[in-house]
Amino acid sequence: MLKEKIELITAQGLEAIEKASVSSELNDIRVKYLGKAGEITALLKSLKDVPPQEKPAIGKLVNDVRVKIESALQAKMQAMAIAERKAIEEKERLDVTLSTKEEEQGALHPLTLVKNDMLNIFIGLGFSVADGPEIEYTKYNFENLNIPQDHPARDFGDSFYISPEILLRTQTSCVQARVMEETKPPIRIVCPGKVYRPDDDATHSPMFQQIEGLVVDEHITLADLKGTLEEFAKKFFSKETKVRFRPSYFPFTEPSVEVDLSCAMCGGKGCRLCKGTGWIELLGAGVVNPAVLDMCGIDSKKYSGYAFGVGVERATMIKYSIPDMRLLFDNDVRYSKQFK
Repeated sequence: MLKEKIELITAQGLEAIEKASVSSELNDIRVKYLGKAGEITALLKSLKDVPPQEKPAIGKLVNDVRVKIESALQAKMQAMAIAERKAIEEKERLDVTLSTKEEEQGALHPLTLVKNDMLNIFIGLGFSVADGPEIEYTKYNFENLNIPQDHPARDFGDSFYISPEILLRTQTSCVQARVMEETKPPIRIVCPGKVYRPDDDATHSPMFQQIEGLVVDEHITLADLKGTLEEFAKKFFSKETKVRFRPSYFPFTEPSVEVDLSCAMCGGKGCRLCKGTGWIELLGAGVVNPAVLDMCGIDSKKYSGYAFGVGVERATMIKYSIPDMRLLFDNDVRYSKQFK
């Protein structure tokens, strides 16, 4: 009877090992057959009931069962380890013969590129950068800039009003007014930022960016303004760029000028970009009106200054020959890629 039981345990153990598919099953089999309370341990305990003359033979059978099951377990575990390693290698295999997929890298928007370039130039010329709120009081947006209540720019149809005294700023000149009110000369600042006006066509947008500059000190003249803008134009466009001043009018400057640049595309000969004139209008500027200095608390008899303002979108359109401002806001990736 004991011999038959040994043969049955051997057959069952080897069959279980053969069918096992994961290492946890093999561990259960090891405990079942080789553990302290396992089948083979029970066989060894039952030898005390075997007649003395049969004990050597039965004992050898039990030991053979233990060796067979241990050997089968070890072989199965090694086979499983090899199979698992091959599966991982196959999963993580890198085919170096395959072509790699090119990864797209982002780039700054052309408006950001131009704004940063312009600011770097003015910082190099000794200007510091000043900032202010986009939601502004009419005091700073109009009154302190010599734009009285009856001026057309203050019409409700020409600005985005939040209340009669608060609006979305129409120019970054209001930052200049705040700085002059809080800072004693000498002042040398540029004011970048978004401004808002109810315009929308190929050359205008309801929201656009400006960089305005202000210098206030003793003995400042129009010649200082001309020298600054000529240096800026040569650095921003090319060394061959020429600057031309034309008389104009702005409430906050006197005298006021429109500033033209020689066309970079045709060199001043006349082309489609400059409409045959050889010149392109870039910005407005002038000597700060004494009334503005006085309203901001600066003695206009002792100090003078100059101011200028350039649209970032317009500068971008001129620099890159862009015909329609709306292209800058369409968010077409194909268009933006050209400026990488």
